[in-house]
Amino acid sequence: MAVETLSPDWEFDRVDDGSQKIHAEVQLKNYGKFLEEYTSQLRRIEDALDDSIGDVWDFNLDPIALKLLPYEQSSLLELIKTENKVLNKVITVYAALCCEIKKLKYEAETKFYNGLLFYGEGATDSSMVEGDCQIQMGRFISFLQELSCFVTRCYEVVMNVVHQLAALYISNKIAPKIIETTGVHFQTMYEHLGELLTVLLTLDEIIDNHITLKDHWTMYKRLLKSVHHNPSKFGIQEEKLKPFEKFLLKLEGQLLDGMIFQACIEQQFDSLNGGVSVSKNSTFAEEFAHSIRSIFTNVEAKLGEPSEIDQRDKYVGICGLFVLHFQIFRTVDKKFYKSLLDICKKVPAITLTANIIWFPDNFLIQKIPAAAKLLDRKSLQAIKIHRDTFLQQKAQSLTKDVQSYYVFVSSWMMKMESILSKEQRMDKFAEDLTNRCNVFIQVGFLYAYSISTIIKTTMNLYMSMQKPMTKTSVKALCRLVELLKAIEHMFYRRSMVVADSVSHITQHLQHQALNSISVAKKRVISDKKYSEQRLDVLSALVLAENTLNGPSTKQRRLIVSLALSVGTQMKTFKDEELFPLQVVMKKLDLISELRERVQTQCDCCFLYWHRAVFPIYLDDVYENAIDAARLHYMFSALRDCVPAMMHSRHLESYERLLDCYDKEIMEILNEHLLDKLCKEIEKDLRLSVHTHLKLDDRNPFKVGMKDLALFFSLNPIRFFNRFIDIRAYVTHYLDKTFYNLTTVALHDWATYSEMRNLATQRYGLVMTEAHLPSQTLEQGLDVLEIMRNIHIFVSRYLYNLNNQIFIERTSNNKHLNTINIRHIANSIRTHGTGIMNTTVNFTYQFLKKKFYIFSQFMYDEHIKSRLIKDIRFFREIKDQNDHKYPFDRAEKFNRGIRKLGITPEGQSYLDQFRQLISQIGNAMGYVRMIRSGGLHCSSNAIRFVPDLEDIVNFEELVKEEGLAEETLKAARHLDSVLSDHTRNSAEGTEYFKMLVDVFAPEFRRPKNIHLRNFYIIVPPLTLNFVEHSISCKEKLNKKNKIGAAFTDDGFAMGVAYILKLLDQYQEFDSLHWFQSVREKYLKEIRAVAKQQNVQSTSQDEKLLQTMNLTQKRLDVYLQEFELLYFSLSSARIFFRADKTAAEENQEKKEKEETKTSNGDLSDSTVSADPVVK
Repeated sequence: MAVETLSPDWEFDRVDDGSQKIHAEVQLKNYGKFLEEYTSQLRRIEDALDDSIGDVWDFNLDPIALKLLPYEQSSLLELIKTENKVLNKVITVYAALCCEIKKLKYEAETKFYNGLLFYGEGATDSSMVEGDCQIQMGRFISFLQELSCFVTRCYEVVMNVVHQLAALYISNKIAPKIIETTGVHFQTMYEHLGELLTVLLTLDEIIDNHITLKDHWTMYKRLLKSVHHNPSKFGIQEEKLKPFEKFLLKLEGQLLDGMIFQACIEQQFDSLNGGVSVSKNSTFAEEFAHSIRSIFTNVEAKLGEPSEIDQRDKYVGICGLFVLHFQIFRTVDKKFYKSLLDICKKVPAITLTANIIWFPDNFLIQKIPAAAKLLDRKSLQAIKIHRDTFLQQKAQSLTKDVQSYYVFVSSWMMKMESILSKEQRMDKFAEDLTNRCNVFIQVGFLYAYSISTIIKTTMNLYMSMQKPMTKTSVKALCRLVELLKAIEHMFYRRSMVVADSVSHITQHLQHQALNSISVAKKRVISDKKYSEQRLDVLSALVLAENTLNGPSTKQRRLIVSLALSVGTQMKTFKDEELFPLQVVMKKLDLISELRERVQTQCDCCFLYWHRAVFPIYLDDVYENAIDAARLHYMFSALRDCVPAMMHSRHLESYERLLDCYDKEIMEILNEHLLDKLCKEIEKDLRLSVHTHLKLDDRNPFKVGMKDLALFFSLNPIRFFNRFIDIRAYVTHYLDKTFYNLTTVALHDWATYSEMRNLATQRYGLVMTEAHLPSQTLEQGLDVLEIMRNIHIFVSRYLYNLNNQIFIERTSNNKHLNTINIRHIANSIRTHGTGIMNTTVNFTYQFLKKKFYIFSQFMYDEHIKSRLIKDIRFFREIKDQNDHKYPFDRAEKFNRGIRKLGITPEGQSYLDQFRQLISQIGNAMGYVRMIRSGGLHCSSNAIRFVPDLEDIVNFEELVKEEGLAEETLKAARHLDSVLSDHTRNSAEGTEYFKMLVDVFAPEFRRPKNIHLRNFYIIVPPLTLNFVEHSISCKEKLNKKNKIGAAFTDDGFAMGVAYILKLLDQYQEFDSLHWFQSVREKYLKEIRAVAKQQNVQSTSQDEKLLQTMNLTQKRLDVYLQEFELLYFSLSSARIFFRADKTAAEENQEKKEKEETKTSNGDLSDSTVSADPVVK
């Protein structure tokens, strides 16, 4: 099938009416609109999901960071391509050497400096045992070997650089030149060479200042000597020792004798086999000197100025180069030497790395002693004096510096925020970019550099000169550290916008550079005269142009600077063109490495060596709580040394060093801030809750106040792999303290609850409820305590039947403890209802012991015989005496017992027997109170159930809904708890019935027939009790209240209980004892009244008084007997005194028969009353 195609003619002739273009533009607009809407929609979703996703990055939380370093995979050979092959080779060699130097420098700064600096750290003197030093050094030997290889490599590179430069600048007129070098100055090469010499010089300084390293080395050598004497003991072959010792000697000579730099410059630079001549090369010597001077001129102008960037480091390099020049060519430019030394007045000391400080004057004098001799001593002395005065002035001006930098940095931050949040206007795009570039570099980066220099120089000078720092200086320096971190955080927070701007600024700067290069290139091309030199210049400019067209990587910028070294000769650029180009290239350098440079300047790794300032800083933060948020900056600074520590090699793992550091910082933080804060908050809460007490004056207008609440509004602080949450720490401390103290004194629960609420109101702390069973403030004794010591309790406390309350008999305090139903209910709530049965069990054990004593007393011959006599007597006279037991018989019994003997306390046997019965009664009263408390507690717990008659079954409801197994289990638990509570609150257990049932059969047995006489001893007992009770009540009105009491219903309870056990209520009632007593006293009262009437006529005052007292006494006795009668009657109700044992048994039988007839036996029901064992 033929495919129809359009003829080429038609294709050519088609009319272009522009409609397609319009259509395309409309589509593009629509697409752009859609993208904008979609972006804003995404942003809205992000904002709704999480507030941390946005423009602002948090230094502490973000696991991702943006790397802004431009990157490409092109090699030097691919980048350096021009038609000029010779130039290509020269630039390639120099560029490769510069790259190598940069790599070596990076390796030294990350690996070797840190490995050496941190040697010996992480092991405190106390934790180190003998032999640890040698073990550490043993681990470190491999590192030293790597360092030795590194140093050797550095020597080779220095040698090569010198040879390559010497080969280019030949003084021999006859020898062919590689390229024309007149006016060509490869300043970049010398700068790089200076950097490498600085590395070697720094290694020397680190090792020279490292006393621990040297000490351990000496000890390690001693250890080798011991191994030498007895190799078999250490499991080492002797032939291996010799080479190892040689190797150690080599390491010592190369690294530890402070000769790393010296050995480098003392190398034999002249090739022996007729290669490159260096020391005799006068052209090279001049070029070398010229380059050093040029670099120095650039550096000197900026040193110590606010616009200083990296001039100090270059100055160290210049000193190194100057010494190298002297070593090779053996000539000294005295004027230049003096200029170098004069810098020391501007810059008294330079920090090489961390805490290593370098004094240029010492270095120059030591390395070039010949020139130093020519200088007068005074000027050298002046430098040292100037250093001291510099430090003094710095200490004085620090506070002022901090204030001014504070203002500068704050305003810079505002500028950053405003400039970055502004939309970029397309018409003023270039101007906007220049603005941003200035804010990033000239303000942000420069401030970071200045602040960093002040901190490092001041701190390290104090340390090296061993002078004490004032607290004010420490605080000021810490403030500067915070500012430094604030700058870094600012750049980090706006990473997104900075990243965006940096790429635009880079392009803008490249564009400016390309413009000025193209102007120069045109100028070269327009000159028609041909020469090789002109060709080199043109090639160099083309190379610079090509290289600038691309990402602004380190390699490309290096190539451009090398190319421009060649391209700027022969006046290709006018002076007013060259300077702006250099400025643009410098800016390009800074902007391209902005993030890395900011990070380097804001790196506070040196703080590790000055961490002694941290406690002072924390004390200051605590005192001035108003800006507590600055803690974040300080912890960020302290965290900076972590990457460096990972290069330590002297411990089995760097983790140990990190743990040690972590522990140290946390201990300081706890001691100087967190613990103080906890104590202060606790104290404040306590004083606020106890304002009713007379405490110290807390008037804030007089004593001032600190708003510690600011600490709790801080975000958690990131440190190592954890977050330090001050709020959570204090909350936990208060929770723990309040909980522990409440468990110790449960009655203080209300106070601690109040303190918890206050902590929430005042400080916004979310406290945890203790969920401890609360107790009333007048808790008194706990049920558990009473249960364990029931024998002591019943003897020390008195029972009141009507109020159901126990009162302490005597106390050493000014108050008496009481125990009532509410206390018992609280205790049961504390320990659970299970404690009730246990308590009754304990009471049962106690009663068993007491009844044994009771039985012995009743069995006693003196007692038994008297009681039998009394029973016989009553039987004989009851008909004559109207069935009433005579009062005088009871009195006679009392007197008779008294004759049997008295205890040292003045108590008769009957007194002791009365006390025994009171204790038994108290125990029963306690059981009654336990039951009431249980009911009280159950009713409190069940009050939330709406209808006790109709409780839904939750288990069935859950089954109907088909919920999970766990839910079913929970529902089952709830059902059982509800049924328990319902049962408990409805009836409670009949403990009295249980205690009667358990003892009654034993009491009523024939072998205990002697107990049947008990009812006849009750009258004398009551008489004894009444006398005792009256004497106790009378003591209440006396000053000495020992033995005073107003209630003792335990006696009535005891009598009622024992009579029930013996089933002797009827026997006792047959005595009509209380009627007999009433009759006796009424008769006596009437007689006294009659006598009073007779005597009132005779007017005998004394006799009348006596009669009044007698009547009063009789009234008191009658009242007391009446009270006892009422108490006994009340107590009898508990034991169902209306029924005899036979009647109760009959009732029981009838109940059982009814149950059987109703067919309830098939349900095999369990008895409602648990048996007490």
